[in-house]
Amino acid sequence: MTNEQNTGTTGVHDRSIGHFIAQANNLSAAEVERILAHQKSKGLKFGEAAVALGLAKGEDVLWALSQQFHYPYAANSGAGTSDELVSAHKPFGSQAEAFRLLRSQINMRLFVPGEPRPALAVVSPESGDGKSFFAANLAVAFSQLGGRTLLLDANMRNPRLHEVLGAENSAGLSSILSGRVESNVIRPVRDLPSLFLLPVGTLPPNPLELLERPAFGLLLRELQSKFDYVVVDTPAAEQGADYAVIAARCGAALVLARQNRSHMQAVQNIADSLANTPAKLAGVVLNEY
Repeated sequence: MTNEQNTGTTGVHDRSIGHFIAQANNLSAAEVERILAHQKSKGLKFGEAAVALGLAKGEDVLWALSQQFHYPYAANSGAGTSDELVSAHKPFGSQAEAFRLLRSQINMRLFVPGEPRPALAVVSPESGDGKSFFAANLAVAFSQLGGRTLLLDANMRNPRLHEVLGAENSAGLSSILSGRVESNVIRPVRDLPSLFLLPVGTLPPNPLELLERPAFGLLLRELQSKFDYVVVDTPAAEQGADYAVIAARCGAALVLARQNRSHMQAVQNIADSLANTPAKLAGVVLNEY
């Protein structure tokens, strides 16, 4: 029996995909033998054989892979997270791979070994450009490296991250900045052990004024000291100067443009605006959806 076929009780680091699939589906010894026989006769992998026989689902194979390689993976959106969270629900798909590629580029361009890592603000010209989708999936990609990652919703005009991650939103950033918070409002994300969310909370009537207070900069510095990565969602540039203030406090920004919608001049205006702040421009990304 090969290592992949072994479903014995070896150590966690040595357990095979077959072991995890059998465990997840409560397979009997006879069912495991049936899978092994089909695997051998058809020249398949254990997971492929199990799916072909109807004894496992494709999601079970992905879950088994994630367990074997210690890769955080939310098997489905049943926990309340949105299907938009492709980096978590479909971590081996083409969209998740695109976020991993971007994560690698950011790591190489923005984060200098031995120096404090800036927080990364995701900005774009208009509402609907996909900032929340983008920020959430990029944060998941960073969390899958194993470092503690915080997803901060600083869009105090039209927040969405609590919906994407299926989180409660009664208190959050606005509560902290207005001095009304009474308990810890940073929430862990279920099934993604390295990812945390700080939602907006109650929508304030004065979001820009709250962001310009020293408290926001102090909060970001504290969060950067406690988390390995901090990804920040922002309001659209069309809604005011919030994005520029947030980016300046974060220290770095990534501009998101939407294919066949964003105007080049609007993107250039954001880049020019950020050039007058302490924020380093990490790049411009085209959202194809």
